[in-house]
Amino acid sequence: MAVKRALIVFAHEEKTSFNCAMKEAAVGALKKKGWEVTVSDLYGMKFNPVASRDDIIGDLKDPADFKYAAESANAWKEGRLSADIMAEQKKLEAADLVIFQFPVFWFSMPAILKGWFDRVFTAGFAYTFESMYDNGHFKNKKAVLSFTTGGMSCMYTPNGVNGDINVLLWPLQQGMLHFCGFKVLQPQIAYSIAHTPPEARAQILQGWEKRLETIWDEKSIQFVPNGDFDMTFPGAFAIKKEVEIGTAHV
Repeated sequence: MAVKRALIVFAHEEKTSFNCAMKEAAVGALKKKGWEVTVSDLYGMKFNPVASRDDIIGDLKDPADFKYAAESANAWKEGRLSADIMAEQKKLEAADLVIFQFPVFWFSMPAILKGWFDRVFTAGFAYTFESMYDNGHFKNKKAVLSFTTGGMSCMYTPNGVNGDINVLLWPLQQGMLHFCGFKVLQPQIAYSIAHTPPEARAQILQGWEKRLETIWDEKSIQFVPNGDFDMTFPGAFAIKKEVEIGTAHV
């Protein structure tokens, strides 16, 4: 049986943080089950989150009308992306499972992690408009968001002041991960961690380690399948007329 490989993309600046403890727990638990584990510590690496012309080595195709997506896609084909992007893409290619470990900042991920997506998920490498969602490039990989929040769990409900956590996660889980084909697993959420006593923190870490023992066997979140849409420009990528809203996959 082939060895499974995991990539943990870690986005927290402090080694004393609970996010770091979650990362370390994941590394240990996966290695105990025989996984090969690679960590991209974005703050430790001083990863540059700013997408720019500097990401392309050599001459640009159209320097007078620079378009990052087109230029980076072409550079990827020709092996002319900057070394830091190419290194992260190689890690991603090798991984079966990708864990994103981060604190929620302003209802989203830290800027350094968003920049990682912006620069690493280049057109051609991570997606094309012919291969997205169910048919995405990473359809044989699984991904999970593991994060901490400042607010309590009750605040992230449909009736809570912050709204449904699933709405907050939609851009990440649907718009980034599922769009590129990942099978997205249920998120691992540590709510209101700053106000969580040590005993409860220990239980959270133990629960995370226990989950990771069998995480590869978990079923992924179900999204509306491509087959329910007219995946063409003439069809506007809209839900098919024959698909009843009440019976569409959710």
